[in-house]
Amino acid sequence: MASLMKSLSMTPRCIKRRVLVALDGLIIAGSLQLATMTHVESLQPLSSVVLWMTIGLLVPVSLLLFRWLGLYRVVIRYMSHATVSTIVMAVLASSLLVAPASYMTASPIGLSIIVIYALFLLLGIGSLRFVLRELYRHSQLRQRKPVVIYGAGAAGCELVAALRNGEEYQPVAFVDDWRGLEGAMVEGLRVHQPVALAALIQEYQAAMVLLAIPSAPRWRRREILHWLSGLSVPLKTIPGSADVIAGRAKISELRDVALEDLLGRESVPAFPELLEANIRDKAVMVTGAGGSIGSELCRQILNQNPVRLLLVDNCEFALYAIEQELKQYIESTLSRCDLKPLLISVQHAGSLKAVFECFEVHTVYHAAAYKHVPMVEFNLVQGVSNNVLGTLNLAKAAMAADVETFVVVSTDKAVRPTNAMGASKRLTELICQAFAHAQSNTRFCMVRFGNVLGSSGSVVPVFRQQIEQGGPIKVTHPDITRYFMTIPEAAQLVIQAGAMGEGGEVFVLDMGEPVRIHDLAMNMIRLSGLEVKDAAHPDGDIEIIYSGLRPGEKLYEELLIGHDVSKTRHDRIMTSKERFWEWSRLEAFLQQLEQAFIATDHLRIRQLLQSAPLDYNPLDEIADLVWKARQAMPFDTQRQPIDATNLALRSVTRLGPILSPVSKEG
Repeated sequence: MASLMKSLSMTPRCIKRRVLVALDGLIIAGSLQLATMTHVESLQPLSSVVLWMTIGLLVPVSLLLFRWLGLYRVVIRYMSHATVSTIVMAVLASSLLVAPASYMTASPIGLSIIVIYALFLLLGIGSLRFVLRELYRHSQLRQRKPVVIYGAGAAGCELVAALRNGEEYQPVAFVDDWRGLEGAMVEGLRVHQPVALAALIQEYQAAMVLLAIPSAPRWRRREILHWLSGLSVPLKTIPGSADVIAGRAKISELRDVALEDLLGRESVPAFPELLEANIRDKAVMVTGAGGSIGSELCRQILNQNPVRLLLVDNCEFALYAIEQELKQYIESTLSRCDLKPLLISVQHAGSLKAVFECFEVHTVYHAAAYKHVPMVEFNLVQGVSNNVLGTLNLAKAAMAADVETFVVVSTDKAVRPTNAMGASKRLTELICQAFAHAQSNTRFCMVRFGNVLGSSGSVVPVFRQQIEQGGPIKVTHPDITRYFMTIPEAAQLVIQAGAMGEGGEVFVLDMGEPVRIHDLAMNMIRLSGLEVKDAAHPDGDIEIIYSGLRPGEKLYEELLIGHDVSKTRHDRIMTSKERFWEWSRLEAFLQQLEQAFIATDHLRIRQLLQSAPLDYNPLDEIADLVWKARQAMPFDTQRQPIDATNLALRSVTRLGPILSPVSKEG
């Protein structure tokens, strides 16, 4: 049967349509003969020439009507209950033709025979199609993977229909925690309580569980996912209701479980007035526009109707990618925003100055930075100078151009840092704090938060790749924890925090509860349908191994330095006043630091960072690759750092007069 149905499905559609027309013709003829014999309770109509003449008129006209009504445009394998209305209309049309056809052959047929004919025809035409559809589906069962659907609501029903019309999965049962549905039949499938899921998986040899609860709140999805992770069965989900309603996805598009469902929190409604305060009808600049946070900032900024958006990035491909995406969005929404992609490094002060001179800018979101902790440790000079001097150059150019608002995207690693990246980001906070205190034209504020899901360098894509490769998953330490937030939520909160700043505040985002990375790895393994391999489960699939903390890495992160924390009007945003240096003192420090950059003096850079009010406490030796290579050289061939004494004048010239003579009183 399977081979026969496969050969039929491979037959050209025009031939299949002709066969179906011929079968319909036979059903029409047989229905009228059966109706007449049923009425007279005799086989005599089979020999009636007049009746056969009536059938000869009825069949071709009925088939033409069937075609006109679209009955032959329906693809039988994808036929649904909506086809019933078309079949009913075709049957009624054919029934109305019986009386005229019989009068033309001078053998009038009564109403009772016409009614019986309509019933036989409806049964024959409908049954033929539904039987063919079920035979095709049955022939595909062996090729499909059985799946259990969690959620017997509207989304689950739509998913069943989509899967039955596909060729990959065969739904075998529903699971739903609403007791009112227990034991009910939905779309021909029995609904079970979640406690029966393990037994259902074993009974049907289910290859996967499909989560069909797009409208469930995130806390509920999180509960369900944590429970399902204990079953070690592959899990996929349908798109969220917002994506489906907006037309960005279809119910049938199955996706891997998003880690934001497993780790994230319920989103808090944004304050529209805060989102648009620094953006609507203004010119906005985003540095690091091609990065994870920068690109999401750009997307959300466009929704607030700026007149101009300047995309600043030093990576050509990243800048090109975000520009193309935003151009398509602008064209589709008929936005009036003027998009400017600018391939600039924030370390190039001259280029930044030229941009501010050529384009009026009201608001700057500074997200450009080197953020990968080990990479900055391995490249100390370039990493720290990019983060520190880049911020200094940008802030100087912004103040010279009388920019209204300057928002710096910071990190939780700036709190009591143990690595150079964190120390450099805390130093950028000091720069902005000093400028905010020393002048009044540009309003500076900093927004500090932890890791974001899916960003470059995030553990989530790394773990997913290691699982796809069969393991092992490498975790640095069994007790290491991190805060996580979704990229859209982080970007939205950055924009709102920037609108609340009065000058010099450090805003801290509420990151929720810290997540143990070991637990995250275990959940990802189990939600992939695999088992963790350990001493208790030596036959497991994926092993978790510990590679040791990387240079500069802490077991846990903090968000606050002091205890002077205040709430804001937003539940997820706090503000903190933290200590800093006045600009006169910080300026002298930055001059010394730049001399050390120019001299490539790694030891001096570390000493200077430790002398500043950063609470920088490195846990490891200097890990810079050039430094280590230099130390490995024989003593008589070692290249010593450049004498920085003769570079002082050059450094002072580069730093230049940052502020106008008029300063804000302290």
